[in-house]
Amino acid sequence: MYDVIIIGAGPAGLTAAIYALRANKSVLVLEKESFGGQITYSPKVENYPGFNEISGSELGEKLVDQAINLGAEIELDTVISVRNLGAYKIVQGEHGEYQSKSIIIAAGSHHRQLGLPREDEFTGNGVSYCALCDGAFYKDRTIAVIGGGNTALQDAVLLSDQCAKVTIVQNLAFCTGEKRLMEILKSKKNVSFLYNTVVEELEGEDQLSSIMLRNMETDRTERLKVDGIFVAIGQQPDNKAFESVCRLDEQGFIISDESTDTSTPGVYAAGDCRTKKVRQVVTAAGDGAVAALNACRFVEG
Repeated sequence: MYDVIIIGAGPAGLTAAIYALRANKSVLVLEKESFGGQITYSPKVENYPGFNEISGSELGEKLVDQAINLGAEIELDTVISVRNLGAYKIVQGEHGEYQSKSIIIAAGSHHRQLGLPREDEFTGNGVSYCALCDGAFYKDRTIAVIGGGNTALQDAVLLSDQCAKVTIVQNLAFCTGEKRLMEILKSKKNVSFLYNTVVEELEGEDQLSSIMLRNMETDRTERLKVDGIFVAIGQQPDNKAFESVCRLDEQGFIISDESTDTSTPGVYAAGDCRTKKVRQVVTAAGDGAVAALNACRFVEG
């Protein structure tokens, strides 16, 4: 029986572990994929307090090390359900069952797909969701970045240093990312923008060779030859395992505010898996701290 079980080992979950451990609580962290969360895929983090610049993987490693050094137990397991039995909760994983007095859900979110035919077929064969992971495969080649937010613009900056040509395809009339990133991209001769444009079809035999685009204002279509595309159109949660203890909104995010409370006492939601306006590593860490303090108060009665 643990005091706190934390589901997810990203910045929110690991911060929660650090705070709960410092309050002398027993803590188990469950993670289904990679420790450190989505931030580990960011080549450069420049907006986290205390670091002028740090790679996402290094930041993730520091968080993991700190939690382990304080005494956190960490298990690699996929949670498939959570049951509330009043005095305690049961977390059912694929490989084991775990009991706890309180739970913090910090399961994060994953890359949103375009939802086009053959997208899964071309994933790894011209369609990627991680510029840091796959950018080197497209050195001196032609690619497109789909999206106009911070992640898309950061990906485009990274890829523009490796690829011969980068086209940013945005469905709005403007990009929503930081002005500083836009200034960097506009100064690069190998970067161009297509606004009010969506991808309608992925083309190729075994490997993606072109994409069919449609301008939403004119309804005109055009084919853009590319060696690959990097999709950066946001994140989506995977909270189905928690719907028995948490109310979800229409997009599947756990309904919770800055208090991190959910619809079940003793169950808290932190980070990108919950409803919120700003999803950044620093806000995830803030959620983790609040959720841990709330969980500790709940355990103490």
